[in-house]
Amino acid sequence: MILIDGKQTAADIRAELKVRAAAFEERSGRKAGLAVVLIGDDPASQVYVRNKERGCAEVGISSRTYRLPAQTSQTEAEALVSSLAEDDRVDGILIQLPLPAHLDEKKLLSCIPTPKDVDGFSAENLGKLAKNESGAVACTPRGVMELLKRYHIPTCGKRAVVVGRSNIVGRPMALLLLNADATVTVCHSKTKGLKEICAEADILVAAVGKPRFITADMVKEGAAVIDVGINRVEGALCGDVDFDAVKEKASFITPVPGGVGPMTIAMLLLSVVEAAERTL
Repeated sequence: MILIDGKQTAADIRAELKVRAAAFEERSGRKAGLAVVLIGDDPASQVYVRNKERGCAEVGISSRTYRLPAQTSQTEAEALVSSLAEDDRVDGILIQLPLPAHLDEKKLLSCIPTPKDVDGFSAENLGKLAKNESGAVACTPRGVMELLKRYHIPTCGKRAVVVGRSNIVGRPMALLLLNADATVTVCHSKTKGLKEICAEADILVAAVGKPRFITADMVKEGAAVIDVGINRVEGALCGDVDFDAVKEKASFITPVPGGVGPMTIAMLLLSVVEAAERTL
């Protein structure tokens, strides 16, 4: 069994991006720029945003965070995002989710122009992904693909199963694997025979949001198991996979923490640098 080290892989990617960001600055006379909009005081969001700020500083990306109170109106939020869309110093705009309940997430995200949609959430970018065309891709699924590539885990002709169908992870993950020539099955809460389907997977991606949901009897001997879940149980973090049991059967497995998580921010930084490079 090989443990997939997302923390080290993300550090390697940040080191590579530092060189690219410096080259962009030398050619353009400015740093690549990310604007983060944080509305409200969700504790997890605060942590994520601080991590993004640290990542930007390490790579050499100019990072501006707009912290707005929870009572911010839809009109005020849209006005801010629209102004960032017009700002030539901003290459990527990220709206930190979740938003306060009174705000229309879909409408606010639609204010981000496609070239600055570094999260890959726009209808145009999702459409490009579905058509296997170049565009921004949701950061977590892209991070999974990067781990598969760097650990030389083949996808072509392999049976891949994705457990979860969210727009942030499950759906784009399935499309990326399909574009990489895997035969893909997407499972969800209405799937019948889930255990048997999972047990056929050469590559099993768990993104269901339930602690230790994937048990050893759901895993094929020698499978690559990618755990996207982050759950807190009795004060400790765990994934969607029963790690201790499954690692005995898997050929590759990601831990939680230290697996897919660090890759998400690394891929965001990559998307910002790529967006900046496209302006040259």
